[in-house]
Amino acid sequence: MTSHLQTDQFTQKIEAARQRTEALKQHVRESPCGKTELMALSWAELQTALEELHVAEEELRQQNEELIATREVVEAERQRYHELFEFAPDGYLVTDANGKIWEANRAAASLFGVSQRYIVGKPIIIFVAEECRRSFRNHLTQLRTASGVQEWDVLLKRPGSKDFDAALTVAAVGDTRDGVTLRWMIRDISARKEAEEKLRSYELENLELVEITRLKSQFLALMSHELRTPMNAILGFSQLLLRQPNNQLGERQANMVERIFNSGKHLLTLIEDILNFSKLESGSLELQPEEFNLVETVTDTVEELHSLATQKHLEMSFKCDRDKISVVNDKVRLRQVLINLISNAIKFTDVGSVCVEVYELSSNKVGIAVRDTGIGIAESDLENIFMEFRQVNHFLTRDRNGTGLGLAIVDRLVRMMNGDILVESELGVGSTFRVELPRGIRTLK
Repeated sequence: MTSHLQTDQFTQKIEAARQRTEALKQHVRESPCGKTELMALSWAELQTALEELHVAEEELRQQNEELIATREVVEAERQRYHELFEFAPDGYLVTDANGKIWEANRAAASLFGVSQRYIVGKPIIIFVAEECRRSFRNHLTQLRTASGVQEWDVLLKRPGSKDFDAALTVAAVGDTRDGVTLRWMIRDISARKEAEEKLRSYELENLELVEITRLKSQFLALMSHELRTPMNAILGFSQLLLRQPNNQLGERQANMVERIFNSGKHLLTLIEDILNFSKLESGSLELQPEEFNLVETVTDTVEELHSLATQKHLEMSFKCDRDKISVVNDKVRLRQVLINLISNAIKFTDVGSVCVEVYELSSNKVGIAVRDTGIGIAESDLENIFMEFRQVNHFLTRDRNGTGLGLAIVDRLVRMMNGDILVESELGVGSTFRVELPRGIRTLK
């Protein structure tokens, strides 16, 4: 407004001077007096001065327009800053060096649970929990001379509610008129603190579970070793009794010894499963790769278990379109995988057949499939079949004893071999387990 008034007054003065000049010019023309040359020169000088004054007027008007435009930009920036400050999602405060609040946005008022009018003029320390005030004062004192941005966490309070954790970010800005001005950003981090506390709790629980698992594996390994020694003695003496010449044992006694021997073998198998699983779980089992003929190994294993299928009147077959497929793997552990899968197939099949197939998937990958026509697995149970100490179809399989570790051991051994195990099954129709392995593996733990 002032700039507009000054411009208008300056214009009015120029116009008045121009009018007087025009009057003087007219007077000179009409005057009968002499000295015409002098008057003409004066007129020229006056005309030049007026032109310079007119140029000055144009420059002043241009500067005034630029000033107005600059003022509008500044006002727009001020309004933008005000809106950013006022509607920011975090709490913002502006205080003096002693922490007296000059400005506070809506988020800050909401954090403290009071109105903006109440905050302005109050010292920020009244919103700090009493147990944190001594430390807060020390930080506030350091801010007066500190450079850069300072950050720390503090416990704040709000009327009628519980204290909350907040993160403070403070910058000191020098001001020659008011001294040091402090600009504060306040963020409620209660949710983050709770999450961190839960995470620490979960980590502690995880460490406890790891320790429990370690102790369990150690116990299982120890007990398996301790049980295996007397069990081998029982089996050994049972075999000696069964091999007595001249039928020194009566039929009833021989039958009892044979039962002892078969039960001992079954119990030894369970002990071996527990021992193997404890080694896998503790990471103490290592693969021993060697080159061998996969077809020959699978054929021998199928023939070895053929008698189990014969006892249940099941048809058992082996398929492969090649006589030799060389692989580099742990032959003993691969046989263990095959024995578990084939034994399971026989165990859970009462009528029909069990078929084992070896095939090549690619130039660097082979596959083994074990198919049966057994009781099958419900779709809802498929995701749990490789869990330890777990047997699916409990009501159907309650008469089929086992530790529930067979498939868990198979799964871990296959993964150690950098392979995959897949299962397809339909309840009441049968199951197919597919093992896919690389042709060669390195020593893995």
